[in-house]
Amino acid sequence: MAEYKIMIVDDEPDILILLEKALNMEGFSDIVKCGNGLVAVDACQKLLPDLMILDVMLPDIDGYEVCRQIRQFSHCPILFLSSKNDEVDKILGLAVGGDDYVTKPFSPKEVAFRVKAQLRRAEYQKNPDRTHIITVGDLVIDSDGCRAAKSGRDMELTAREFEILQYLAENVGRVISRERLYETIWGEDSVGCDNTIMVHIRHLREKLEDNPTRPQYIITMKGLGYKLVNPYGK
Repeated sequence: MAEYKIMIVDDEPDILILLEKALNMEGFSDIVKCGNGLVAVDACQKLLPDLMILDVMLPDIDGYEVCRQIRQFSHCPILFLSSKNDEVDKILGLAVGGDDYVTKPFSPKEVAFRVKAQLRRAEYQKNPDRTHIITVGDLVIDSDGCRAAKSGRDMELTAREFEILQYLAENVGRVISRERLYETIWGEDSVGCDNTIMVHIRHLREKLEDNPTRPQYIITMKGLGYKLVNPYGK
């Protein structure tokens, strides 16, 4: 795993320790802890963390304001923690620039997996080698236009279907596990993801394959996951 700097902002010392231990167990060792919002903004500007876990309720300025200020100089993923479970609070957290929202009480392991998923997504989005037009056999994927076509005909894909197809295409020939696919696309812990992924893959095959029961593009690697291949072998 690449070395990432993670900042945790919470005014409860027990939560800081709990999250630090959970992250350590998942291989993260560079952890910065802050107890209030103003210190967090200053530390973020100086240390430039790769991701921030940010409590909403802080003793000075709230997490929403911290996020607003940080978004003036950083685009690092921000994962909100909050005891507020109302839809309005979640929407506000995302509207001010947050990337995820977890309500208390939470599972430390789930938070750690969400951190890993957000970091993977961030790397996936900023990869400078990423090609905007990807061609695999008769399949053409336009990343910028969020369009996919096969044999010159546009495919009518949902947003999730397009994201899955694009991710498989950017890793053409490589086996991608269901867990990795789910955590990258959905940005959530992959526990119980099998059925969700299988349904989306089935729908994708129905739109992509000439015969969905004998797929030529999206191949199932039993017990491992899926891979996108060029059926013409080029």
